[in-house]
Amino acid sequence: MYQEIRLSPEDFGRVQLLISSYAGIHLNARKQGMVVNRLSRRLRATGTRTFREYLDGVESPGSQERESFVNALTTNMTDFFREEHHFAELVERVRAMPKRAAPVKVWSCACSTGEEPYSVAMALREAGCTGEILATDVNTEALAAARRGIYALETVKNLGLERLRKHFFVRGEGAGATVALMRTELRAMVRFEQRNLLAAEWPSAERFDFVFCRNVMIYFDRASQRRLLDRLAATIVPAGMLFLGHAEAGAQGHPGFVPCGKTTYQRCGPQP
Repeated sequence: MYQEIRLSPEDFGRVQLLISSYAGIHLNARKQGMVVNRLSRRLRATGTRTFREYLDGVESPGSQERESFVNALTTNMTDFFREEHHFAELVERVRAMPKRAAPVKVWSCACSTGEEPYSVAMALREAGCTGEILATDVNTEALAAARRGIYALETVKNLGLERLRKHFFVRGEGAGATVALMRTELRAMVRFEQRNLLAAEWPSAERFDFVFCRNVMIYFDRASQRRLLDRLAATIVPAGMLFLGHAEAGAQGHPGFVPCGKTTYQRCGPQP
């Protein structure tokens, strides 16, 4: 039987430094149990006997384990149309926009397994609007699941029968139906990329009308939150919108944004 492995204070300190360096995530002391839980699985998978040995492997040049380390410690809690008021606001704003040839551009900054960007795609389609959606995440396993666009039927039932029929292919019949696949036209609206929001390299050319950056900054320290908001302000077009999570108020007082609704902010001033 695999014995429980002890995480020393020194090991936990290394984990904190590494995940901050690789993904910008700030782990406080209350997360030690979560770290033991998730990384113990990686120790078993790699045949490593101690956390120290495992972290040495993560830090080694060209390590193949670094990606799995980040994947293990990133949280992927999401749902379709989570915080639904944001999608209602998105549709209202889109319908009020002057008609134009270019599609509406939306960025889902931490897309997890895809529920958020696909919810955006559904909302835009229901509003009769064409859109291009960039969906990014640091977690490669979550991105792979998002690209597949396949969801357990239980997770999509709350969307209602009309949306289910309009936006999904259901596999199986009646009680035998188990999974739902996003329709091709919706998947075609979304482009998935791996991206670290705090990486030194930051794509500077692309601009967005709407950015969803929800339940991300709660994992960053204040300096990292400000750095990310500065970057987002440079990414969103003037009068564009930023949607944050219900527990995030970092944009309050930022010179690039003015609050205009529940955890909703408008880009103000000229483009930096």
